Amino acid sequence: MRIVLTKGRHLPTMASMLESSKIQTLMTMAEVWRFYHDDLVAAEQQTKRSLDSKTHLVNEIAEHLLLSGGKRIRPLLMILVSKLGGYSGSESTLLAGVVEFIHTATLLHDDVIDNAEIRRGKRAARFLWGNKASILVGDYLYSRAMCQAVSLNNLEVNATLAEACRRMTEGEVLQLSLNGSLKISEEDYLRIVEYKTAILISATCRLGAIIGDMNHSNKDHLTAFGLHLGIAFQVADDTLDYVADGEKLGKSLGKDIREGKITLPLLHLLKTCPQSERFKIEQMIQSEKGILEDDLEMILNLMKECGSISYSMDRARDFVERAKTNLHHFPDSVSRQALLTLADYIVDRDY
Repeated sequence: MRIVLTKGRHLPTMASMLESSKIQTLMTMAEVWRFYHDDLVAAEQQTKRSLDSKTHLVNEIAEHLLLSGGKRIRPLLMILVSKLGGYSGSESTLLAGVVEFIHTATLLHDDVIDNAEIRRGKRAARFLWGNKASILVGDYLYSRAMCQAVSLNNLEVNATLAEACRRMTEGEVLQLSLNGSLKISEEDYLRIVEYKTAILISATCRLGAIIGDMNHSNKDHLTAFGLHLGIAFQVADDTLDYVADGEKLGKSLGKDIREGKITLPLLHLLKTCPQSERFKIEQMIQSEKGILEDDLEMILNLMKECGSISYSMDRARDFVERAKTNLHHFPDSVSRQALLTLADYIVDRDY
C-alpha cells in the first residue's frame, strides 16, 4: 500500500488514533464505569484504609454507610478532572476519599435532622445506633477528612474544602429555616440545592483541577462545571423522589414531601394547579397527620396533569447544558468525553 502525504496535512499518529478510539468507547455511562474501574477501586481501598479509628463503633457506623453502595459520583469526578489536567498520581485517590468522608458525614447528620429510617435501601444509621452516635461519627468523618487533606500541605486544597464545608452547613440551616414553609420560592430552593449538594461537587472538581496543576482560568471553568452539574444532580434527585422505582432509589417515594421539604416539582405544582387543588395540597402539608398514601397519589396525578415532572427535569437538563459549556475550553480527550457522558447521565438515570 502506498501512502501519499499531502502538503500541509499530517497523517494521524498511532497514539492519536488510539486516543480517538478510546474516546468513542466512552459514550455510555456503563463504559465509563468500566474504563475507570481500577481507579475507582483504588479510591475505594484508600477510603477504607483511611477509616482507622481505634473506637470500633466509629468504624462500624461509618462502614455501614460507606460500604452500602451509593453512586460514587464524587470520586469519579475527582479522578476524571485530575486526569483532564494530565495528573496520574495518588493524591486524587486520597482526595476522593476525603470528599466521600465529608459526603457521608452530611448523610449521617441529615438522617438525624430528617428522622429518616431508610438510607440507600438499608436502615439508617440513626435507626440502628441512635442519633447521638450518628452525629458523633459524622463529626469524626468531617475531622478525619480535614486531617487527610492537611497531610498534602496544600493551602489551596485546605481553603477549598473549608469553604465548601462552611457553605454546606449554611445550606442545611437555610433548609431547616424554610422546612414546611409554603412561602419558599424557586430561587430559595435553588440556593439550598447549591449550598447543600452542588458546592461539594463543585469543590471536588476544583480539587481535581488543583492537583492537576491547571491554570486559574481552567480551575474556574471546572468549578463552574461542578456547580451546575451538582444543581442538576439534586434537581433530578428531587424529581425522581416522585416518579422513580422506590426500590432502585433506595427510599420510599414522596419521602421529601413527608419530611416537609418543598422541592421543585411541588413548587411548580403549587404555582400552576387550580386554586382549589392548591388549597387541598396546602392543607395536607400542614396537617398533623402528615401526607397519607391517598394524598400522595393525588399529588402525583396532579403533577402529571400540570407537567411538574417534565418542568423539573427540563430545568435539570438546562443546568447540565450550562455545565457542559465549561468543558468547551478543553481539548478532546478520554477524560473530557467521560465528563460529558457523566453530565448526561445525571439527568438520564432512573435512580
